[in-house]
Amino acid sequence: MTKRYWNVNLEEMVKARVHLGHGIKKWNPRMAPYIYAKRKNIHITNLTRTARFLSEACNLVFDAASRGKHFLIVGTKKKIASSVASAAIKARCHYVTKKWTGGMLTNWSTTERRLHKFRDLRAEQKTGKLNRLPKKEAAILKRQLSHLQKYLGGIKYMTRLPDIVIIVNQQEEYMALQECLILGIPTICLIDTNCDPDLADISIPANDDARRSVRLILNKLVSAICKGRSSSIRNR
Repeated sequence: MTKRYWNVNLEEMVKARVHLGHGIKKWNPRMAPYIYAKRKNIHITNLTRTARFLSEACNLVFDAASRGKHFLIVGTKKKIASSVASAAIKARCHYVTKKWTGGMLTNWSTTERRLHKFRDLRAEQKTGKLNRLPKKEAAILKRQLSHLQKYLGGIKYMTRLPDIVIIVNQQEEYMALQECLILGIPTICLIDTNCDPDLADISIPANDDARRSVRLILNKLVSAICKGRSSSIRNR
C-alpha cells in the first residue's frame, strides 16, 4: 500500500471537539495509550495519535477504492445518522443509519432475498403497478416497502458483502463489528475513551458523539475514497 500524506490538522480537530472523551469513570483501560490527559473529570484524547491512525485509515481506503473495493459505513445514533448518510452518498458507499438488523452480513442469503424484494417493490411503485392493485393488497405492500426503505435503503444497491466496513461508535454498533469479525471483513472504527481499541483493524481515537467530530473524521475518509476512485479512473 502506497503511503500518502493526508492533511490532518490538529487545530481543526480541536475546533471539532475530536479530543473530548467520556467521563473518567466510563473509560476502558485499554484506551490508556490513546489518552493525553484528564480535564474536569473527562479524558482528553491524544490528537497526535488520532492524526496518525486517521492517516493510516485514509491510506487504506484510498488504496482499496483505487482497486474498486466496496465500502459500508455504519452509524445509527440519531445525532450522527444524517452525517453518516451524507458522507456515504458523497463517496458512493453503502450505509446503515437505522437499527442494525442482526445477521445483516452473517446471514447474507436472507439479506439478499430481502433486497430483491425491496427492489421489486420499488420497481412496482415506480411503474404504478402497486396503485393498480386492490386497495388492501396495495396498502400491505406499501407498508412492506416503507419498512424495507427504512432499514435497507442505504444498502439497496449492495449485491455482495462489503470489502471494508467503517463503524462510527463502536459501543452502539457492536453487533455490526462482531459480524465483521466473524466474516473476516476489515474494519475501521471511530473509538471513544470507553471503547476497546483492539477489536478493529484500524481504530481512530475520537469523540464519536459530537456531530462536528464525526463529520470531520468521515469527511477525511470520504475524501480519500473519492480520490482513490478518481485515481482508478485515470489509470485505466
